[in-house]
Amino acid sequence: MGSLIYGHPSIDIKLEDRVLAHLQVIFSEKLRRNEGFHFTWADSEHTGGGRSVAWVHPAMPLYFRYAGSRVPSLNRTWLQDMERDINSRSGLILRDEPRDAGGQ
Repeated sequence: MGSLIYGHPSIDIKLEDRVLAHLQVIFSEKLRRNEGFHFTWADSEHTGGGRSVAWVHPAMPLYFRYAGSRVPSLNRTWLQDMERDINSRSGLILRDEPRDAGGQ
């Protein structure tokens, strides 16, 4: 289980390495264009459940910490879904990985 660490004071979101790899691609594309966005995720039962939303902005520190050393393959369908969502008014809502129509 890796971490997405954002902001100051920092928010440490525990996520699987596969999820982090996809978020890294999508976040990087958006932040490279100097664009901010909302990011929504479900909180774990260990932290009381519910959901959290963060405003992600290029001026804030962002760190992806992976638990493993292997780079996961990327699911093109999931990346396309995330790209569509991140450019919407509600921003990126972390959803389960869909089956990749093009193969993984």
